[in-house]
Amino acid sequence: MFCAFSASRAYRIVSRALISGSIASLGSALALAALGKKELNHSAAPMNGPSQWIWGRHASYINAFSLHYTVTGYLIHHAASIFWALWHQAWCEKKPHGDQKLHAAATALTITASAYVVDFHLIPKRLTPGFEHRISPRSLILVYGVFALGLAAPALLGSHSKPKRQRI
Repeated sequence: MFCAFSASRAYRIVSRALISGSIASLGSALALAALGKKELNHSAAPMNGPSQWIWGRHASYINAFSLHYTVTGYLIHHAASIFWALWHQAWCEKKPHGDQKLHAAATALTITASAYVVDFHLIPKRLTPGFEHRISPRSLILVYGVFALGLAAPALLGSHSKPKRQRI
């Protein structure tokens, strides 16, 4: 195998990332909606933030739900979630020396912390998630915590374990 990377391993990483990234995306989007409702009385307001990538910085300050801002914001958020899930799954492929669930949780926390650093300290302001302009820092930490839990959820629930062979 070239660099110990096979097509089956790549397929496994991508398929698992699509699942864990989708769970992380949906969970954090629901947290954003709940926190937006609580803090701003507008559940769509935080999810409009990521649409600033396309529509400009003002998009972060739109309150109402719209196809233009909210759906675009969610699609960007979802794509970014899949991106981070790919890193998570690739790292989880390395065999842990201990508990596999603990390894998945620790990896999810590490990847999420990395995402936070990239999102707020390494990329241009226009490419930040945008929802940091609308919710409190405490809520932002909660959203990233839900995201980490979503990344780890399939492994914690055992859905990423190897299937057992059935006897015929």
